[in-house]
Amino acid sequence: MFIGRITGSIVSTHKVDSMVGQTLFVVEPLRVDEKNKDSLKSTGRTFIVVDTVGAGVGEVVLCVQGSSARYTEETKKLPIDAAIIGIVDEVTVHNAQVYDKDGEE
Repeated sequence: MFIGRITGSIVSTHKVDSMVGQTLFVVEPLRVDEKNKDSLKSTGRTFIVVDTVGAGVGEVVLCVQGSSARYTEETKKLPIDAAIIGIVDEVTVHNAQVYDKDGEE
């Protein structure tokens, strides 16, 4: 699992039938900033993920990859490698809050 921020969306008008109606997002994984330990920063990578929870651009989300992405009822028949399984409200590391959805980072 990893946390990431949704930075964009994907539109595909031609796709396999099982993917019709699926929302695709671009997600940048996040990590604790080494210089500013009370914030998160992008790893510089991006993933294409299927949204299963109704997330939106700009939100910090919990993602899974590989076979774990196909373990939910919503995704078990989809040809995917990554999925959003949660919207993050708060991240605390070493007793310090590094992200709060209400206060953003």
